[in-house]
Amino acid sequence: MERHRTKAKSQSSFVFFLATLITIAFFTQWLDISIITGSLQRTFSSQTYSEEFDCSINCSQISPLITTNKVINPSKQTCPEYFRWIHEDLRAWRDTGITKEMVEKAKNVAHIRIIIVNGRLYTQKYKDVYQTRDVVTVWGLLQLLRLYPGRLPDLDLMLECADKPVIKKHDYVGPDSSVPPLFHYCGDDSSYDIVFPDWSFWGWPEVNIKPWEELKEDIKEGSRRIKWKDKEPYAYWKGNAKLGTARRELLKCNISDRKDTKARIFAMEWKEEKKQNFRNTDLASQCNYRYKIYVEGVSWSVSQKYILACDSMALVVKPRYYDFFTRSLMPSIHYWPIDEKNLCKSIEYAVEWGNKYTKKAEEIGKDGSKFVQENLGMEYIYDYAFHVLNEYAKLLKYKPRVPQGAVETCSENLICSVKGQKRRFRKHSMVKNPSDSLPCDLPPAYDFAALRALFERKESLENRVFQRDF
Repeated sequence: MERHRTKAKSQSSFVFFLATLITIAFFTQWLDISIITGSLQRTFSSQTYSEEFDCSINCSQISPLITTNKVINPSKQTCPEYFRWIHEDLRAWRDTGITKEMVEKAKNVAHIRIIIVNGRLYTQKYKDVYQTRDVVTVWGLLQLLRLYPGRLPDLDLMLECADKPVIKKHDYVGPDSSVPPLFHYCGDDSSYDIVFPDWSFWGWPEVNIKPWEELKEDIKEGSRRIKWKDKEPYAYWKGNAKLGTARRELLKCNISDRKDTKARIFAMEWKEEKKQNFRNTDLASQCNYRYKIYVEGVSWSVSQKYILACDSMALVVKPRYYDFFTRSLMPSIHYWPIDEKNLCKSIEYAVEWGNKYTKKAEEIGKDGSKFVQENLGMEYIYDYAFHVLNEYAKLLKYKPRVPQGAVETCSENLICSVKGQKRRFRKHSMVKNPSDSLPCDLPPAYDFAALRALFERKESLENRVFQRDF
């Protein structure tokens, strides 16, 4: 009898232990899933990369980063709308794919070739680049490899680091045309350049602009210091007026003894600012005007995100060029469009309208700021880079290999090779942990009807403003 009670007790203990294990497993899975799919946008591994580097070793002596963490639920949230433009930027190669010959055809115009094989990054430089645009872009790619170790496919791509798009559509007409794929920071309707996030997201030390994640918060705090109704009721712009015709025309819109056009234009003396390390161009302190003007220079400008990040209403002089996110901005919703053919009058009208309808003007300013603050966090910058590179890799019709003369580059040597502010910016923008979750889900391509509707809506909203029917 005693033996039976002991046996029953043992069985009960075993059942209780098993039930406890199942409950813990279920709860753990639920907790992980809730973290991944809930409000938190990114979960990180408990693994932390060291912030100290051994500068005595070469990149080849460092083991490549590999995936070690299992993703319980790979689906997270859908990427922002502007990710859909990835499909449009790669449409030229959708039917043909991309051959090695196509890639090497872009060598004549590219500044640098970037190869990623088995998680290791190699570069081959063709031309000198202004400041360190190429190096900082490579730094950003190395951080992408740290964020998603082992998840980026092998790649072979060309990058152009100057201002204007170079792969012109009129040079590749006809069914037998072979378009060379080229990554670039901006594009326009007459080019095939594949748009990629620019170097300034990881900091622009030459002009004392911090890495984006830090600067974005500084601008947000700067915007809060003054209530919108207490901001200066004028349109503000400060920049290098020597870059581009539109900026030189903008100087004519400044206040004068004869007329107040409601614009306050400040042309930077680049050489003088450089001598002072650009101490007088603190972007976080420039949110004290109700209206801020964006105008292109030689081509697109990295300044658009800084201008939008303030909750001032952005006055965007009708642009020709776009970067990776601006095509999803809508006039009179995220910004106020300015007619470049009637520049000064258009700015004056925008200010007068905004000062009359202050609540609506404040709403446009805040919606533009919200777009940037919510949709341009560094997690989305990395996700955009991941998806455009991943989709590009799917089109490659050959296996990328390291070409002769290419040099391996790693985070360690890009940290160890610099000092001062460059080093501080790189250490600050360095990815500290690999992500436990996959990038956001890439939304589908636009179909023809949806794309046409988008263009028509944008044109309609813009025309309403230009015709002063708003």
